[in-house]
Amino acid sequence: MKTASDTIIAGARQVIDEEIEGLKSLRDRLGAELVRAVEAIRNCRGRVIVSGVGKSGQIAQKIASTLTSTGTPSFYVHAFEAGHGDLGLVHREDVVIVISKSGMGDELRDFLPALKKLGVCLIGMTASPSSYLAQHADVVLEFDGSREAGCLGLAPTTSATVSLVLGHVLASALMEQRGFTAEQFAQSHPGGMLGRRLNLKVREVMRTGKAMPVVRETQTLREALFETMEKSIGCAGVVDAKGVLTGIVTDGDLKRIITRRDDALEVPVGDVMTRHPKTIDGEILAAEALEKMEMNLPGPLLMYFVVDADGKPTGLLHVHDILRAGLRSE
Repeated sequence: MKTASDTIIAGARQVIDEEIEGLKSLRDRLGAELVRAVEAIRNCRGRVIVSGVGKSGQIAQKIASTLTSTGTPSFYVHAFEAGHGDLGLVHREDVVIVISKSGMGDELRDFLPALKKLGVCLIGMTASPSSYLAQHADVVLEFDGSREAGCLGLAPTTSATVSLVLGHVLASALMEQRGFTAEQFAQSHPGGMLGRRLNLKVREVMRTGKAMPVVRETQTLREALFETMEKSIGCAGVVDAKGVLTGIVTDGDLKRIITRRDDALEVPVGDVMTRHPKTIDGEILAAEALEKMEMNLPGPLLMYFVVDADGKPTGLLHVHDILRAGLRSE
């Protein structure tokens, strides 16, 4: 006997399956019109305006945001408000994307002819190739709107999903055609977690100066132990007489040596250190450094020393420094 939980899960899976079918239909419909749409936007000398009403308007706002953040200046205009002054935002050099499942809304009756008078390139996203929108559009991106997911099949579910994905398809194609880079993406995303992942460099979070634990090869393990305790970092870099990083000694090393030798604390660090410690460039992204730490073989690393061109330590990066900066592994 099915429980209420079984019914909910089965219904949820059915909705997802129905939306997947809508996406498969969209994939199969893609062709020359998509290419025309991408080329029209790519060659646009103005901006891309995305418009719609109701749920289509909400999707239009998301598409405009995605386009803007990926190198295509874009903004949203409400199809109804356009007839009450907002049409002044649209210029001849612009491309306008109008989203409407039916393509027959009353708000389109004044809006579309006005756009044609301006001479803009009009791209229509609709489920009706014979609709008013399709008749006025220069490019028609058609999707299947015959079946909405859900128990009633009435609310704009699948149609909303496929029109949103169609917008993502346009944005992705434009990024690829323009050679849009991660560096360009980072310029428009300076804030929040994403901004930190794209912009924060190792040199900005590493420990420097007196906060960096360093001892000379000739110093004793006792002094190295005090250095690690004072800096609360669990290791110390070891440098030679010229200040070049030649090794590292960790808390684990200290414990192993102390348990094996009675005179361990008086032994020169240079005699027992681990040579050729792993280092990292201070100019790489902190997020990349975190990934390197986690993917290190044979096991994750907790820290890297940062050295200059002469091999002298300029900083120490600990995984805690990255986490404190607000970065997390994905």
